Amino acid sequence: MSERLIILTGFMGSGKSTVGRRVAELLNVRFIDLDAEIVSAAGCSINDVFARDGEQAFRTLESAQLKHVLSAGERCVIATGGGAVLSSQNRTMMRSRGVIVNLKVTLEQVMARLKGCKSRPLLAGEDAAKRADALIHEREQFYADADIRIDTDGKSVEDVAAEILCRLKGLSA
Repeated sequence: MSERLIILTGFMGSGKSTVGRRVAELLNVRFIDLDAEIVSAAGCSINDVFARDGEQAFRTLESAQLKHVLSAGERCVIATGGGAVLSSQNRTMMRSRGVIVNLKVTLEQVMARLKGCKSRPLLAGEDAAKRADALIHEREQFYADADIRIDTDGKSVEDVAAEILCRLKGLSA
């Protein structure tokens, strides 16, 4: 397996953080959750950043933290936020530093997994499913550009992690 980073992308609720932790454990490398890095840098929750400064300020902070994490030179597994792929600069940085693994999820799974969740500012309020569907479609072209795509529907964390490792071995063979 190469020394490149493993960078997980996917819509919110696709399992990036959960699967990423498991893949990192199996590889005995550090796991980095980009959202947690953003919260640490901002000194407040993502909801608070959105409420106080807006989505654009959040995206700027997200890009800065992604650049910081990618430039650390440490072999690790990184779970990005669902919208990190929106920036062409982010996509270029990710592509140059690692293998991009996209976790694909259906709208139905997103809504089931995030039911009752209050920490997703882009899905707050009424018509969350309609907004989620629009966001998934908006981001699909960027998610589809990953080195590896894995459908997560109906699969356990263990199954998805094993599939990632298997597909990564295929890339480095």
